[in-house]
Amino acid sequence: MPQTQSNTHYDRIIVGSGVAGLTAALAALPDPARPGPMLSGRTLLVTKAALEEGATRYAQGGIAAALGADDSAAAHLKDTIAAGAGLVDEAAAAILTGDAAARIEEMAGIGVPFDRVAGEDAGGGKRPGTASIALGREAAHSAFRIVHAGGDATGYHLEQTLAGKVRAAVAAGTGLDLRERTLIISIIIENGRVAGVGALDCISGRSERIDAPVVILATGGAGRLYRFTTNPEPATGDGIALAYDAGAEIMDMEFIQFHPTALRLPGAPTFLISEAVRGEGAVLRDESGRAFMAEYDPRAELAPRDVVARAIHAQMQRTGADHVYLDLSHLPAEHVCGRFPQIDAFCRSHGLDITRDLLPVAPAAHYTMGGVRTSAWGETNVPGLYAAGEVACTGVHGANRLASNSLLEGLVFGRRVIERSLTAAPPPAADPAAVSLPAAVAGEALPPGREELQRLMWDQAGIVRDGDGLGRARIVLSALAASLPPAQDLAGHELANLVLAGRLVTEAAWLRQESRGAHYREDFPDTAPAACHRVFRKDAG
Repeated sequence: MPQTQSNTHYDRIIVGSGVAGLTAALAALPDPARPGPMLSGRTLLVTKAALEEGATRYAQGGIAAALGADDSAAAHLKDTIAAGAGLVDEAAAAILTGDAAARIEEMAGIGVPFDRVAGEDAGGGKRPGTASIALGREAAHSAFRIVHAGGDATGYHLEQTLAGKVRAAVAAGTGLDLRERTLIISIIIENGRVAGVGALDCISGRSERIDAPVVILATGGAGRLYRFTTNPEPATGDGIALAYDAGAEIMDMEFIQFHPTALRLPGAPTFLISEAVRGEGAVLRDESGRAFMAEYDPRAELAPRDVVARAIHAQMQRTGADHVYLDLSHLPAEHVCGRFPQIDAFCRSHGLDITRDLLPVAPAAHYTMGGVRTSAWGETNVPGLYAAGEVACTGVHGANRLASNSLLEGLVFGRRVIERSLTAAPPPAADPAAVSLPAAVAGEALPPGREELQRLMWDQAGIVRDGDGLGRARIVLSALAASLPPAQDLAGHELANLVLAGRLVTEAAWLRQESRGAHYREDFPDTAPAACHRVFRKDAG
């Protein structure tokens, strides 16, 4: 691979251009009106695709924030803790829910077009600029607190607004630079701390070193580990693999959230049907047309995602079908089409009318709740290395993320990580209970391709797991890791990252001999009395 030795030096490098990375990039701009230390120096934002490409733009749900007169940050926190099944870091979650209203006000101020109500329905917002914002409800929330933009296009509008601000800042010469189509392939550690990154130009194939004392990972999750996923192509666990190789700790990787309702049509891509659809009153039905969710949970369609996903999985196992149905036909047609324009358009393009037809749906991998272990400020155990957003694991989601807390996480912690990077605070102590992945051992491996890996993960480390299947997956993934040739291009690096992320998921799931939140084992169906985290570190032994 051709290489160049770069003399380029930045004060900080942000990797990833979803909501967390874009928020961090904008927070890094000099702002005399902002309290605290003045940011200075140069910032580089790096993304392996186009700036606007990433999981954020596909988020149909919304952003959870306690804006209503009958709601509170404390109630939002209580719901977050309840969904997390005993593993939520309550201090971090209190920051998440406590900062939510301010972050919504900030986004409204920079032009995110949140849906609003008018006339007698307006009012109730607790902060200036939020009074007329419309509030929806989703599963496991005790109040109407979900903020949307463009109905089911919240992620798109948030991404476009933030990306537009970043492009303007780059053009204005503010000290923020941007590199698109560039993959970070290593984090360089010298004298025990971050010294820069290795970068690969995805177009030319040239690699180079870029120096910086601070690297902030905001690369998203690893949904592309699975055969069926709502995640876009770039979600290949890059930041998790980079951090592990650099000596950072990785936590809670067994907790992969499977969204209950993704459209399942032959020949069509996996397409998310937002949880907000069930929040509006849609009903899940089996092949005979019978509503079945009340048999699994008294909250029926508004039960937490892990409960609904397993119920659908059980129905599919019982009938031998590869889907169940989501029924919106009893809801007002004009309201449904106006509320869910993206879902309506996609379904119509595939011959389905959401106001009349039953929609075939099945679970799909959706969100990586584990990731790079950080403090509530985004610090890792490696000096100079930070993480924010889905790639990070602050503990705010525990074992099962509450709906619409993901975009909020990026907004809150993307800002906090920049604030912390200005200080000389020591990094968090390493976890003494951390373990390393077992050494990769040659053996009978899968063919070195994504499809085989994704099928293995779906079958053996998916919605329902057991020790035998996880044990087989561990052996196969270990052999695959041992057989991979050195990565030379984007596809090679992504496959290596997926294999490492897959090993972390299966090893953690094999070690966790209980069922908790999104992690369900048929051979250990009960939840253990004491909650604990599974932490991996490359040098832990």
